[in-house]
Amino acid sequence: MPQGPATSETVYKPVPLWGSIPQGIWFQNTASLAVDGDSVYVFNRGNRPVIILDTAGNYIDSWGEGMFNSPHGITVAPDGNLFLTDNRDHVVHKTDKAGNVIFTLGTPGEPCEWQSGGMFNRPTNVAVQPSTGVFFVSDGYGNSRVHKFDPDGTHITSWGEPGTGPGQFSLPHNIQMIGDDRVAVCDRENFRVQVFTTEGEFIDQWRFHRPMAICAGKGDDTNLYIGEAGPPSVQVNVPGLGLQVVVIGSDGQEVNRFGRGTSGEEPDQFSAPHGISTDSDGNVYVAEVTAQFNGNYGWAYDRQPVTLRKWARVSG
Repeated sequence: MPQGPATSETVYKPVPLWGSIPQGIWFQNTASLAVDGDSVYVFNRGNRPVIILDTAGNYIDSWGEGMFNSPHGITVAPDGNLFLTDNRDHVVHKTDKAGNVIFTLGTPGEPCEWQSGGMFNRPTNVAVQPSTGVFFVSDGYGNSRVHKFDPDGTHITSWGEPGTGPGQFSLPHNIQMIGDDRVAVCDRENFRVQVFTTEGEFIDQWRFHRPMAICAGKGDDTNLYIGEAGPPSVQVNVPGLGLQVVVIGSDGQEVNRFGRGTSGEEPDQFSAPHGISTDSDGNVYVAEVTAQFNGNYGWAYDRQPVTLRKWARVSG
């Protein structure tokens, strides 16, 4: 049943071991996900980069072998197509839901000069304006920039530079529309989300602990959901330092949060909440780059680490 915005009275409950995939397919690190209707599109760094599940966690389909170097962000556009960012191939793909490429921005394997403001150097995600199809790319690990494009991929403008002031970035890690007229950027290493007009004019900033993931609720749910990364190794499991999902109103005020706040693979813990999405029932889905944030950048596990979470909205 469609839900309105969560409040301080809303209760979320983790769904243990959510998501089932066939033998021979693995997630490794799950970088991002996006929910569209009854389908959950899971963008991961395993052997099938796009895995499609239903909201109960049952496997539907998968594709993407050989298409990506390092999956990072996935967004469902209002036209039903997908945007997928590959941060080590320095490109943004627009595809249909079967993986057929509509267009690609950037040249695979050829980044712009580091921190030059060009397009792209390890881009991270895409946000799409609902009314127009205009889209915005957060860029990224090797840049400090947001790029704006018209629906066919023609560049319109860009903004941002390295720094700590308004309109400056230290790793713009994720991006989300707020309604139709504001753009929110996870400025991860500045510990904030910055809010802009669609023309790039600074409006506000909201403080979080290393915000990595952001999404908007579906339908009548006007809240935003922020995934916070944890602290550096010298502060592991210090309470109050991230590793939670924070629910805020569209004005930036906190209304709820969940997660134990310590690193781990128990159902109520997070290791690295790297991507986030919701469904129309108010349930929350979280993608985690667990192996990477635990220091295993390759395949150093003897099992599949927990990289995919679902928290059910059970009341409120």
